[in-house]
Amino acid sequence: MSDTPSTKLSQLRKLMKQRGLAAYIVPRQDEFQGEYVAAYAERLKWLSGFSGSWGTAVVGLRKAALFVDGRYTVQAKTQVYLKAWTHKNLIDEPPVTWIKTLLKGGDKLGYDPMLLTVADSKRYADACADIGAQCVAVSDNLIDALWTDRPPRPKAALFDHPVKFAGRSAADKLKELSSELKRQHRDCVLLTDPASVAWLFNLRGNDVPFTPVVLAYALVHANARADIFIDAQRLPKGLGSKVTAVPPAQFAKHLGALKGKVVQLDESSAPALAESQLRKAKARIVHTSDPCVLPKACKNKVEQRGAAAAQKRDGAALVEFLRWFAQVAPSGKLNEAQAAEQLLKFRQATGKLVELSFESIPAAGPNAALPHYHLPNGGGRRIKTGDIFLIDSGGQYKDGTTDVTRTVMVGAAGAEIKDRFTRVLKGMIAISVLRFPVGTTGAHIDALARAWLWAGGFDFDHGTGHGVGSFLSVHEGPQRISKTGHTALKPGMIVTNEPGYYKFGHYGIRIENLLLVHAAEKIEGGERAMLGFKTLTLAPIDRALIETSLLTRDELRWLDAYHAAVLAEIGPLVAADTLVWLQAACAKFN
Repeated sequence: MSDTPSTKLSQLRKLMKQRGLAAYIVPRQDEFQGEYVAAYAERLKWLSGFSGSWGTAVVGLRKAALFVDGRYTVQAKTQVYLKAWTHKNLIDEPPVTWIKTLLKGGDKLGYDPMLLTVADSKRYADACADIGAQCVAVSDNLIDALWTDRPPRPKAALFDHPVKFAGRSAADKLKELSSELKRQHRDCVLLTDPASVAWLFNLRGNDVPFTPVVLAYALVHANARADIFIDAQRLPKGLGSKVTAVPPAQFAKHLGALKGKVVQLDESSAPALAESQLRKAKARIVHTSDPCVLPKACKNKVEQRGAAAAQKRDGAALVEFLRWFAQVAPSGKLNEAQAAEQLLKFRQATGKLVELSFESIPAAGPNAALPHYHLPNGGGRRIKTGDIFLIDSGGQYKDGTTDVTRTVMVGAAGAEIKDRFTRVLKGMIAISVLRFPVGTTGAHIDALARAWLWAGGFDFDHGTGHGVGSFLSVHEGPQRISKTGHTALKPGMIVTNEPGYYKFGHYGIRIENLLLVHAAEKIEGGERAMLGFKTLTLAPIDRALIETSLLTRDELRWLDAYHAAVLAEIGPLVAADTLVWLQAACAKFN
């Protein structure tokens, strides 16, 4: 069929009429609710042209709306055919609100029950009920029926994540989870987050870009047996006799056989189909959080050592890049894409890079003011003297996942830019040196990163930090430093520390390090157990952007100590000419 946006919408609406639907939901997510999806699941991109990592479309018989958050407002407007689509803010006017203006009593809103979670399907159903409409599950996906050249599902073999990197065997993890199910008098738990399946069974794969997860569900039983819904030939040998591969096509039937069982699931990630099948089987459903999420987030000692090694290796590659960039960028012949490609080459030269942990964000000048800038086709902006350049990037290594942002100046920085950069730096340092009581959440400390920006009348519109996995997702929960970070920070968790400032149309600033939560030394005279952060990322912070008069003596001491650590750890790993550059970049301030 034709690839024009209007034709695709016309064909979808024709199919909707045949099914008696007044509207149809097309989420960007696949059945695994991940940030990245395989090519076969890029349904929203196929229909609308939008390629961002988060969004939802609702298509009515006359109107169609694309909902994205603030990260993708600009991208959506450049990628999506404006005459066919209405653009909506996912936060200010979510789909469950908008459909009340689209539908009327008696209308039916259709959705694929594998693509909406239990929680999301309930929200849509409640919104429809408010106006006398119905939210109905459609057994076959309407986009799939129209997408004639749809890519196949991933079939590549999975691979083991050995104990030397994982720190614990899959058998030990499975035994521990099963014991907890017994203790809570539950027969089984349905795991629907691919990262949880990958972590529990020490498996990794190449099913989606940037994140080595396994696109599979698993059912873990209280008798220490488990079913993985995946083609058997994809599994590596050695998982043991207690783990059985079940064809994905039998997922619904398999759940339907759990008659009368007590089944635990996480309604924020489990597909709506799972709950409907369990209800048909008269199983007793227990809604609670994924039991793998917290132990996965709290890295064991082996994973902690691996994370440190990965950051050190990655830091050396980044330092080689920063030295190269300092030499090449002033020529005016370098564009954003070339810069990102060169950084990739330095990471590849380590011999340990598996892949990037996300699509690099190389943003120059006004592009740096877009926190999730998407590099366009054609190489992007040419970098020139007077530009600020922000590079947000990371790598996947078998011993750890990295995520780092550095902002550097090409030429001399003006007073305003130095002021804003130093305010961001002060916030980053405030988080880095913090000591906090056990039980503290990210929401409790997020304001510390913003205080000096607030003092000047500024702020940034993203969280200060997110969790990071161990050779898994670069965006891992439940830990985060943000206004919505309500999980207590625990030893072993890794979080980013990335405050920023963005002057739309002019420039943007962000500094990002990874931090490891650890038990802090006892404070003399103190009464409570305290935690703190250990900085894992090793790369210099651009001296040309720092207004030292705005830093306190303690902040300058921290900066000197950090740069001394960078020089000591990274210096032996870089080329001789890079070492000379690094020594100057890490020189003491006082």
